[in-house]
Amino acid sequence: MQKNILKKTWKYLQKDTWDSWLVSLILIIILIKFILFPTLAYLTGTPLPLVVVESCSMYHNTNFNSWWEQNSLLYKTKNISLEEFNSFPLKRGLNKGDIIFVVASKEYKRGDIIIFNAKTQYPIIHRIINSNPISTKGDNNANQLPFEKEISQKDILGKAVLKMPYLGWTKLIFFEPLKSPEKRGFC
Repeated sequence: MQKNILKKTWKYLQKDTWDSWLVSLILIIILIKFILFPTLAYLTGTPLPLVVVESCSMYHNTNFNSWWEQNSLLYKTKNISLEEFNSFPLKRGLNKGDIIFVVASKEYKRGDIIIFNAKTQYPIIHRIINSNPISTKGDNNANQLPFEKEISQKDILGKAVLKMPYLGWTKLIFFEPLKSPEKRGFC
């Protein structure tokens, strides 16, 4: 009896009708929200295992060497050389719409891109430029923002270990019209 119900359900979901598409979409959302994300959160040790980059603060608008020439001043004041920056993870920054895979860590070092809670609407994704105390800067920002000069370990949600370019636009397209005009679109 149970096999028969499963077969009928499977056949229904394979139909090319608006209602079967709607039911399939609802099932996919339920699976992602209640199975995939909780499983990833458990495995990575962070409540945000996948994060969509929503701003241009980590964007590199040119090739790496040109970007370094334009943005190296603050890094140099923090004793970060071009050679050291070249060894950083995700040295070419992040684009708006990238999805990053995040893992919790007991140790965060200079160069890591971390996700942390600040007194902002959403968590911040910036690169560590000093590890004692932990402070960050967005690669595309001219200076540090006040809230990123001393970050508590308890506010750090994890660090970026992998990026999936532009896949996050599937989410962002729904929220872009709600943003102010200067914050919309590609970087």
